[in-house]
Amino acid sequence: MKNTATFAVLFLLLLSQYSKAQQFEKLIQYINPLIGTEKMGHTYPGATVPFGAVQLSPETDTISYELNGKYNGEVYKYCAGYRYEDQTIVGFSSTHFSGTGHSDLGDFLIMPTVGKLQLNPGTASNPESGYRSRFSHQNEKAEAGYYRVKLDDHNIVAELTASTRTGVHRYTFPKSDQAHIILDLTAGIYNYDGKNVWTYVRVENDGTISGYRQTNGWARTRTVYFAMKFSKPFKSYGQKNFDGPQAYKGFWRKFDQNKNFPEISGKNLKMYFDFDTQENESVEVKLAISPVSQTNALENLEKETGNLSFDHIKAQAQENWNKELNKIVIKGSETEKTNFYTAMYHTFISPTTYMDINGEYKGLDQNIHKAEGFTNYTTFSIWDTYRALHPFFNIIQPKRNNDMVKSMMAHYDQFSMKMLPIWSHYANDNWCMSGYHSVSVAADAVIKGNYNGDPKEVLKACVATAHKRDYEGIGYYIDMGYIPAEKNGTSVSNTLEYAYDDWAIAQLAKYVGETEIYNQFIKRSENWKNNFDPKAGFMRPRLADGSFKKDFDVLSTHGQGFIEGNSWNYSFFVPQNPDALIQLMGGKKKFASKLDELFTMHLPDEFFADTEDITREGIIGGYVHGNEPAHHVAYFYNWAGQPWKTQAQIRRILEMQYKATPDGLGGNDDAGQMSAWYILSSLGFYPVAPGSEDYAIGSPAVDHAILNLENGKTFEIDAVNQSPKNVYVQKILLNGKEIKNFTLKHSEIVDGGKLTFYMSAKPKK
Repeated sequence: MKNTATFAVLFLLLLSQYSKAQQFEKLIQYINPLIGTEKMGHTYPGATVPFGAVQLSPETDTISYELNGKYNGEVYKYCAGYRYEDQTIVGFSSTHFSGTGHSDLGDFLIMPTVGKLQLNPGTASNPESGYRSRFSHQNEKAEAGYYRVKLDDHNIVAELTASTRTGVHRYTFPKSDQAHIILDLTAGIYNYDGKNVWTYVRVENDGTISGYRQTNGWARTRTVYFAMKFSKPFKSYGQKNFDGPQAYKGFWRKFDQNKNFPEISGKNLKMYFDFDTQENESVEVKLAISPVSQTNALENLEKETGNLSFDHIKAQAQENWNKELNKIVIKGSETEKTNFYTAMYHTFISPTTYMDINGEYKGLDQNIHKAEGFTNYTTFSIWDTYRALHPFFNIIQPKRNNDMVKSMMAHYDQFSMKMLPIWSHYANDNWCMSGYHSVSVAADAVIKGNYNGDPKEVLKACVATAHKRDYEGIGYYIDMGYIPAEKNGTSVSNTLEYAYDDWAIAQLAKYVGETEIYNQFIKRSENWKNNFDPKAGFMRPRLADGSFKKDFDVLSTHGQGFIEGNSWNYSFFVPQNPDALIQLMGGKKKFASKLDELFTMHLPDEFFADTEDITREGIIGGYVHGNEPAHHVAYFYNWAGQPWKTQAQIRRILEMQYKATPDGLGGNDDAGQMSAWYILSSLGFYPVAPGSEDYAIGSPAVDHAILNLENGKTFEIDAVNQSPKNVYVQKILLNGKEIKNFTLKHSEIVDGGKLTFYMSAKPKK
């Protein structure tokens, strides 16, 4: 009877879990991983799970970072490794960035072939000269957690899926006694001679190998360990070392290391594994990565995927994606759903898990650490993501965002320079972009109740970072209230960004009751005024003698003291104090007129001469949505007393800058920032100044949405009469009570309830 009762309980429990699973809508059907793969999108199709360490994806060419000793501009097109216009594939590698404007990674490129063994990739114009293959988009399928393509030149079908730390390949071969799987350990994104520092491979048995690859580059001390397991024993294997002449080879020269030799090392290795295959025989390859050791990589592989089949792992990956996507369930057009859930997919790719299944990871001190009680993350493109991605996480992924702040604190603790991350990447800081915006991410999480550590320790780290005098002009900023133009090429944007960050530190200090620190940093947060030229009406470079730089061009992005923007866009970068900015610009009416001009002006062709990552498609008038500095600007009409213009411009941006096509993004997705802007703006609100509880209200583009919050509550959004023409808000009710100041508070969202918009085709003035 006991066994019967136990079985009954287990059956009911399983039935309950099945019923819960059935409540999820099938939302992965709306994801299009090919959105943004062309032009400046820099996203990639392929296989990953939410926030996975592995991002398994095809590479469509091998472009060197340098050409004749100089930067090769063509490499920029391959930030994600995959370009939609290309017609050949060179292989499938395990690590990628999503939508970044600079790059690295592309580790452990694998390519299946048949026929004569070739270990060079060949060229796009002559694929037969190497191991690459032609392919057609007609034979390509991309889904969340799954990718499939036919390699036409080899008559091989390649399929990819993944778990958190393991990429899984399935290659279906024709009948052949010359089938090969190539592991190219020289390949990489933004590659160049000398990027590989060292590579090691150990053949464990006739189906398993392990090793590591250490590279220089954006992250200068990056070592990635791997373990690779085949579903079928290889009949033979070999390698070629492309290191070139070597003065001393030791006594390893006693052996023939090129064929069937189990321990290989060098800077530039390529391995191959030979098989006999029957018609339509599939060979699966599982490749797990680790930041710590080969032992950990083997453990990651066995514990995550073990003896699970490709189809089982694919089903798990897609179930994970569907679970995450169901955190927001919307009603809207098919196009809106495709854009919305593809945007959610993009926002849940990074930051990426950076620890092994046992919790170990390599820290910035190059020692092994263990994450206790949190998941350690890397890939923090914070200059981009502090604006909307991390605030979005504070609503929909608060536990993960808590862990991300803890990861930033671990970065600070382990770092010899005692700074929070600028751009964190594989136990490195690559120092990309400006500001110290991790203080914004940390302050926003703490103030919104999403940090379970000691907030005073967070404040201490923020203050230490903001006092690092020898970093990017901070010393001048502290002493003079601005950074002299002759001392720093991005003097104006740095001053503006530091001023906002200092405001965020002040809010954190206020939250924890540190009045002296609050007073210090709230004063520093006013430094933006020192770069405002009242005569010109713009932010302008200022010299050490206090005068403004004479050769000043408000449209130029080159040599004017700004990064990824011009003065037209950066002159509105005072998210922490728009009322003061409006006053300096002459009052609400003049301010609104200036916003009007920004959105309606025409940029001359010469504007694009110095912009590598922006084309006309990423611009509306002079407003550059494809870069981030002005992402909050359309919401400033609310402060100018003309909220209907915010509503019109938000809907215009949503329509023009996001399309369900391979070139559907107006610029790089920038590790999820562009997509987070889309999600929040589609829902009807946006965090103009993270570090505050307030969201500015815009115009919802969805008919209805339910936010399933981690605290078990739901927040419902209803847009009555919303349509492409009905973009204007007539009335807003929160739980039946009217909102008149176009402001929504974070606590009002996470407490649950209902936000109702009444929409019309006519603006309410």
